[in-house]
Amino acid sequence: MEGPEAAAPVEPNREPSRQLEMDALLSYILLYGVVISLALVTISLIWKWLATGQVGFVYELAGMNLYQFATTQIRTTLAGQIRPELLMNLGIAVLMLTPFMRVIASLVFFAAVSKNWKYVLFTSFVLVVLTYSLFLR
Repeated sequence: MEGPEAAAPVEPNREPSRQLEMDALLSYILLYGVVISLALVTISLIWKWLATGQVGFVYELAGMNLYQFATTQIRTTLAGQIRPELLMNLGIAVLMLTPFMRVIASLVFFAAVSKNWKYVLFTSFVLVVLTYSLFLR
């Protein structure tokens, strides 16, 4: 091939590989979050069944945000009151925090790696909304 097209060497574009790495990271965050949550919930149900012969839990989480929920569980743990309900609640907390962690990872990627300020702005908005829904409600 002759002409200007043949003269310029083609440099590999590294941005798609970074994007693929980010996609993989977000996938792993989702996968591990769901698997850890499922494991905690399953262990709590088995523990409850072995201890009482019943599988269900009877308690209410209404009127509580994630911050109140987490501090209650921390106080219960520090008081030495380890029960199947604690594992169930930890499973719920991990599941609730999984999307939060994905948004934080995306924000760091867009700001530090790709320097895409439009996506930083959009992701920051999503982070603010998630923070409000998890902690300030």
